[in-house]
Amino acid sequence: MPEIIDYDNVVSAVVDILQKAQTTLPKDVITALEKAKDRETSNIAKEQIEAILKNIEIAGNRKIPICQDTGIIIFFVELGRKAVIGFNLEDAIHEGVRIATRSIPLRPNAVDPLSRSNTGDNTGEGIPDIRYEINDSNSIKITVAPKGAGSENMSAIRMFNPTEKENIRNFILDTVLNAGGKPCPPIIVGIGIGGSFDKAARLAKNALLKNTEDMTEQERMLLEDINSLGIGPMGLGGKTTALAVHIKKAHCHTASLPVAVNIQCWANRHASVTLGGDA
Repeated sequence: MPEIIDYDNVVSAVVDILQKAQTTLPKDVITALEKAKDRETSNIAKEQIEAILKNIEIAGNRKIPICQDTGIIIFFVELGRKAVIGFNLEDAIHEGVRIATRSIPLRPNAVDPLSRSNTGDNTGEGIPDIRYEINDSNSIKITVAPKGAGSENMSAIRMFNPTEKENIRNFILDTVLNAGGKPCPPIIVGIGIGGSFDKAARLAKNALLKNTEDMTEQERMLLEDINSLGIGPMGLGGKTTALAVHIKKAHCHTASLPVAVNIQCWANRHASVTLGGDA
């Protein structure tokens, strides 16, 4: 029998996962930071990571945002074909964001791109950014991933000629090197390869949701290359410029090779909830 999803449950769930994402970090990110601290030989680098870990602890205990930049709000929604929704799901998500902005509270970051007029509630035209995937379940899984501007502004995309595959590595390293300490390293690097211009960027951002410890050999090699740059925690030097590198790919046009690099600061915030289903 199809599972009926309630409007109020969605609103409450959005508030709850925003609270969780803004005030705590996934365990794998904390573990990666702790391991990075143990690897560092520079006292300055070690102290920076210790300060980050203390910041995370205080935010969790006091239930306050980890960073003053509570980000632009991005949602990934996995929508089951068998789930019954008798309301506008986007309206419910927007309402949850408005309530969370007041209750957590969140810094109002959503502005008109040209007039810079602020809506005051983190909603607006096209914001929050909601991305949908359809599956065969009878549930809805909602993941929120707030994205701060400091790291987002250091991201890049390039449309390569298909014969330039060997230049992808240098493009990634140059992007990280040019970012330096601006995105508050240690960073997580999401890479999208293939698709179209916009698909590559979406792949790169989605890659940031992967577990930091779940890396392929190719990703680990890139991580070593990035950490050899010596940028280090907060750009002050050290062994840990990045905690993880994740790549997602999609087939692309025979005459095209898009590559996107989405940089995420150490505060890789995301949280999920599943509504409906058999559980």
